[in-house]
Amino acid sequence: MQLTSKRNIMMISNILVIVFVLSGAFFSLLAAIGVIRFPDVYTRMHAATKAPAFGIMLFLIAAVIFFADLYSMVISLLIVLFIFFTAPIASHIISRVAHLLNTEIWSGTIIDELANDAAINKKNLPEELSETDNL
Repeated sequence: MQLTSKRNIMMISNILVIVFVLSGAFFSLLAAIGVIRFPDVYTRMHAATKAPAFGIMLFLIAAVIFFADLYSMVISLLIVLFIFFTAPIASHIISRVAHLLNTEIWSGTIIDELANDAAINKKNLPEELSETDNL
């Protein structure tokens, strides 16, 4: 009887690992498609930070279930926290620099919240940045 219940637990954990890995792969695929298909740097950046972070979290949940020990739990939690803290900060910095360099926005963009920002105004740019062309 005990052997059967252990097999059932292993079967359920294997099914959960498969579901989490496939879900993580799906979100990573969506991110890759978004980076290729979206029209400008700002929307591509959204695709490159949101979906992969969630996909990585799903991969790490699968790893925790598969290995089922404290060490893998701690490492996975630290990786998820690192990604969830650094991805938005990097995305924000990249978008500010892209706006600073006057990177064109998509024609379908409705609101440009940084358009009237005095800190990003061309008058405040160093000379070497104000003469750069749009990338």
